[in-house]
Amino acid sequence: MGRTLQNTMINLGLQNACDEAIYQLGLDMEELEEIEEDAGLGNGGLGRLAACFLDSMATLGLAAYGYGIRYEFGIFNQKISSGWQVEEADDWLRYGNPWEKARPEYMLPVQFYGRVEKTESGVKWVDTQVVLAMPYDTPVPGYHNNTVNTMRLWSAKAPNDFSLQNFNVGDYIEAVLDRNLAENISRVLYPNDNFFEGKELRLKQEYFVVAATLQDIIRRFKSSKFGCRDPVRTCFNTFPDKVAIQLNDTHPALAIPELMRILVDIEKLDWDKAWDITCRTCAYTNHTVLPEALERWPVFMFEQLLPRHLLIIYDINQRHLDRIAAMFPGDTDRLRRMSLIEEGEPKRINMAHLCVVGSHAVNGVAQIHSDIVKSSVFKDFHDVDPHKFQNKTNGITPRRWLLLCNPGLADIIAERIGDDFITDLHQLKKILEFVDNNDFIRDVAKVKQENKLKFASFLQEQTQVKVNPDSIFDVQVKRIHEYKRQLLTCLHAIVLYNRIKLEPNREFVPRTVMIGGKAAPGYHMAKLIIKLITSIGQVINNDPAVGDKLKVIFLENYRVSLAERVIPAADLSEQVSTAGTEASGTGNMKFMLNGALTIGTMDGATVEMAEEAGEENMFIFGMTVTDVEEVDRKGYNAREFYERLPELKLAVDQIQAGFFSPAEPELFKDLIHMLLSHDRFKVFADFEAYVRCQQRVSELYKNPTEWTKMVIRNIAASGKFSSDRTICQYAREIWGVEPSDVKIPPPNEPPFESQN
Repeated sequence: MGRTLQNTMINLGLQNACDEAIYQLGLDMEELEEIEEDAGLGNGGLGRLAACFLDSMATLGLAAYGYGIRYEFGIFNQKISSGWQVEEADDWLRYGNPWEKARPEYMLPVQFYGRVEKTESGVKWVDTQVVLAMPYDTPVPGYHNNTVNTMRLWSAKAPNDFSLQNFNVGDYIEAVLDRNLAENISRVLYPNDNFFEGKELRLKQEYFVVAATLQDIIRRFKSSKFGCRDPVRTCFNTFPDKVAIQLNDTHPALAIPELMRILVDIEKLDWDKAWDITCRTCAYTNHTVLPEALERWPVFMFEQLLPRHLLIIYDINQRHLDRIAAMFPGDTDRLRRMSLIEEGEPKRINMAHLCVVGSHAVNGVAQIHSDIVKSSVFKDFHDVDPHKFQNKTNGITPRRWLLLCNPGLADIIAERIGDDFITDLHQLKKILEFVDNNDFIRDVAKVKQENKLKFASFLQEQTQVKVNPDSIFDVQVKRIHEYKRQLLTCLHAIVLYNRIKLEPNREFVPRTVMIGGKAAPGYHMAKLIIKLITSIGQVINNDPAVGDKLKVIFLENYRVSLAERVIPAADLSEQVSTAGTEASGTGNMKFMLNGALTIGTMDGATVEMAEEAGEENMFIFGMTVTDVEEVDRKGYNAREFYERLPELKLAVDQIQAGFFSPAEPELFKDLIHMLLSHDRFKVFADFEAYVRCQQRVSELYKNPTEWTKMVIRNIAASGKFSSDRTICQYAREIWGVEPSDVKIPPPNEPPFESQN
């Protein structure tokens, strides 16, 4: 979520009034804003996407709620110590959170463990342990429309009789201490991005958020009118018309069996009716195609923790497989591939399959990703239910990612085309009229230069490294992962360094290479990549022969508030994942909107950015998805590239020989072995094209006017990538609701009916 203060002032139209009031108190608004902690309640793109969606849903006047867990400790704070990532707990609630309001009146019980009893009146889940879910509400204001939606986060509380009733009878002190066991559920966010770690506490978290949320949704559905808490509706026929549940990846997949449990066991609906309601209510968004990221929970965990849900999943699977068997008689291999249960040791539940079977709509998050979802990840499911599959290309909110973080750019755009683009980003194409206007070109370049100077002084303050503000600010910020190929950027930096050393007097377009992002604490290779980046920086930044021609900087503790500083200052945005691996990306859109040019592969939403802006206005390089498939078919041989490309060989040999780690020459041997022998993401295969493309970047940068014109064309083409557009598509094509631009009258004006 990042910080809330400035975003709230902007959306309420109060920024100038607040600035003035604070100034009159003798305080500094920027200093005040710096005090606020980031709410780091997600891992990377997926969590930030949800935050952008909340902003858009409120701005579009949709009656929508964002549900999640109120983690006591969010994503860790990253410290760099001797060049290595060290994790620190993110105690973001230490001084309280002024934006949240506890709602104990809506506290709800969540059950775990126990056993299933078959009785004459139906199936019962008994002898369970209860944990209470306490809701905390955070307001989500729309932009200038007086709509305020709610983000409701659940915190785990032990009931007062917890542990006293069973295993610690007689030991009062131990029993009270055991309350921590229950309350640990909302203690800490698991810091994995694009990686599944099957820990029981994580499964508890997933069920906790789902069970509390569904009870809340059903309570609201049953209460007929505002302020009335008496259940009025008892018939669930209209439930899918009144409620839409969007599953943001498979983490809330348990919503499907949980809704079935409520409808069948508690509300006593027959199975087929309950299943129809569940499927029409739920829709699933897939966010990754990496196999290691797919959630596959061991059956034995369900047997212990959620025995009733396991039986429901077995029932869902039986009916699903019966249907497939009837369509494809004798095709047992298809049944195995499509089953929700994967045989093996241990048996596992494939949560993505559960989501596809239990939803009326399944979408990917960029066109290329949605195509891969249909042709490979869920091909068998697409064969039988093609109507379910859709695309919803991701977007970003222009309120935070332009107005808030880059007011200078927003101002010069508004001077030319008015400020309607803030809620209708497609209007940015109007600035194309000014692409040859010298005043506008000068203004755009001036705003970028001011942002760069500001960021350069911030960097010097933070890292004590002085950077050249006239250099290309070449930025790659995102989670550290092999598939995102931060290593390509590292190798390129070494190539540039070697060129400077070889011909120190040759003309050289100066560069500052900035890489930032967190590595999952257990991901050895990602942590080694961070160490490589910092080690390369040590050598290059302290070589007097290089001077201010080249710097390599690792941006510590990348988070929303740091993104808001670095993105407006960037000249070049690095989007270099292996084609077919990045579902969408949203950082790519933020850079485009803020006047950086993109160097990237044809992957994720970068493909659509190239469609919108024209490939000639981006630096596209490397293998396409088809090329990657072809290499896979032939077999990827990294050594072939290593032997053929002298600049690559030199860079790899330097890393291997300890040139960047003289005290520990063997330090990067695992990394080099990976690159040469088992690199799933084919770094060397795109190296030559990447270095050539970077040369084109440097050439264009020498012509500031042409560079800025290309920047303007990119900004003008970024309208598609507003999360307002994305949410309009979800609303109309999945949820069956219509966005509204009606502005609710403020409290000091009479309501609609009494206005003339």
